[in-house]
Amino acid sequence: MSPPVKSADIEIHENIRYKTGVSELDRVFGGGIVKGTLILLGGAPGIGKSTLLLQISDSIGSNPEYPGGTLYVSGEESKQQVKIRSDRLGLSGQGVFIMCETDIEVISEQIKYFKPALVIIDSIQTMIKSDIASSAGSVTQVKLCASQLLELAKNTDIPIFIVSHVNKDGAIAGPKVLEHIVDVVLYFEAS
Repeated sequence: MSPPVKSADIEIHENIRYKTGVSELDRVFGGGIVKGTLILLGGAPGIGKSTLLLQISDSIGSNPEYPGGTLYVSGEESKQQVKIRSDRLGLSGQGVFIMCETDIEVISEQIKYFKPALVIIDSIQTMIKSDIASSAGSVTQVKLCASQLLELAKNTDIPIFIVSHVNKDGAIAGPKVLEHIVDVVLYFEAS
């Protein structure tokens, strides 16, 4: 934990925001993704959440202004499935590291070790804390994993996207508190 700092003493650097490569999304973020932000992206299955995030990963990961590349953590698809989508989109894949894992402790250690410019967690419902005796997607697991990711984003200054699915009622799946843990909630719906 860091000690309190006087507001007047906090320096704002020019590279506080990452451009996503999607101008409309950058506009929504006020000019780009702010470092250390935890962003929840919700929407129905097949609406394009993973596709958009893979494009953002490629744009930031291949940009020499943002050292460290990006880490795309898939709890649902294999590395080959993610690569097939990347190839279909014509993405370079340079600077994008893919990890298929669901244990939030293992993921956290890899983030601390690699120090990527951006992390994508696809999806939060597949993540688990192995020391908790509930299944992936349960209220407890989703809440604790999201809280750990928030702390990690703040302590490392790494922006993290977490994907969440929409349930049958049209609400973002998981506890309502999930929307209060994150800094930004983006919701995709078909028009």
